[in-house]
Amino acid sequence: MTKTINIHEAKTNLSKLIVRVSNGEEIIISKAGNPVAKLVPIATKKKKRVPGSAKGKIKISDDFYKPLQSTSASQGSF
Repeated sequence: MTKTINIHEAKTNLSKLIVRVSNGEEIIISKAGNPVAKLVPIATKKKKRVPGSAKGKIKISDDFYKPLQSTSASQGSF
């Protein structure tokens, strides 16, 4: 649910508005009837990365670390 309030009400009730936003509500603050700001909850935290979770899913070829073959294009000037 989105609620629109004027800037005076927002200054007066900022703590209460923060509680409402932390519960998932979005609040639009207007000045002279025009929307100027939007209070929204911060996105939820991402899941922690687990080391080794891709083990066995990635294969690096045996020649990965071998030098690349040089070509005339890579040796020349621009």
